Amino acid sequence: MDNLTFTTHCLSFDDVIELPHFEKISFRVNKKIFATLNIQKKQATFKLSEIDQSVFCDFDRNRIWPATGAWGKQGWTTFDLAELTDEMLIDALTLSYCNVAPKKLSEKYKC
Repeated sequence: MDNLTFTTHCLSFDDVIELPHFEKISFRVNKKIFATLNIQKKQATFKLSEIDQSVFCDFDRNRIWPATGAWGKQGWTTFDLAELTDEMLIDALTLSYCNVAPKKLSEKYKC
């Protein structure tokens, strides 16, 4: 998935805004980050539950891994955008959005 497609998918969710976040781009709902995009490294980081993080990482630890330090222990998970299918990335993105969005918004996506 390229950066523009990733951004388009992020912004397709209800009430999402795009803002800078240090050297990355963040995607937020209700002022909370659910995904970041590192354009230079072609990587995205998502806020997943511990169980979802484990499932995705078990799929391919060379392309999906917990973020470093305490962030990874809180479910933040990094994905290599160039090496994974769009379907897998959209699944992770949807779960991440639902983990952060208010219930009335996340219910629309049946997470």
